[in-house]
Amino acid sequence: MNGFVDQFSQGLQWWAEFVSRLSIRRDRAPIDSVGRMFEFVSTRSALITQKKLYGYLKERIGLRYAAAMEDDPFARSVDIAKMEVFAASLSDMTIYAVVQIDRRAPLPDGERHALALACYASGMRDNAGEAPDRSAVARWTDEFRGRLEGVNWKNLAAGASPFTESPKALVRWAPIADEHKRYDREIVENSIRFAWNEVIQDYTRRLDAEAVIRDWEGREPA
Repeated sequence: MNGFVDQFSQGLQWWAEFVSRLSIRRDRAPIDSVGRMFEFVSTRSALITQKKLYGYLKERIGLRYAAAMEDDPFARSVDIAKMEVFAASLSDMTIYAVVQIDRRAPLPDGERHALALACYASGMRDNAGEAPDRSAVARWTDEFRGRLEGVNWKNLAAGASPFTESPKALVRWAPIADEHKRYDREIVENSIRFAWNEVIQDYTRRLDAEAVIRDWEGREPA
């Protein structure tokens, strides 16, 4: 089996693990603890990455998909892209998750940041083995810290969308020629924005913000 097939199979196994985790409680249990909140954010960020990245590649490459599977540089590009898009998706979903908790059970600024950082770090730990190199997780975490510094929580609570990084990352990192991306950008970005709708509806329906905050406040400092 050539290098691409090996890496592609590993990628499918990674996503299969996420799907199996999603089915544990059939998506019905309340999100009433920090652990369940972190798991939801991490697995849904991975699921959106899977659907939209691989979906875009299949749609754009079409009949040439089999040939692309034999190309090692393409394999490496897919491997890099999946984690770059995941990091951006995790950033977006983490901020959304914290905003929804804050709307129902207001938090001080410092606690918003602390909860968001802990959530993001948890998602990164779940997937550290898939990072292209050791420095990648630190880079993504630093970028997330920088993003938090500029977050306007009031605007987000009023309805502004935090889903700004994942659409850009999908277009930027998908291993598709730039000449095609120019035509695809609007459709691809809108596609991932639309895909988030089901996730956020599920999250808001199941979220018990007060219980999450009680669990968060009862935790020992890291």
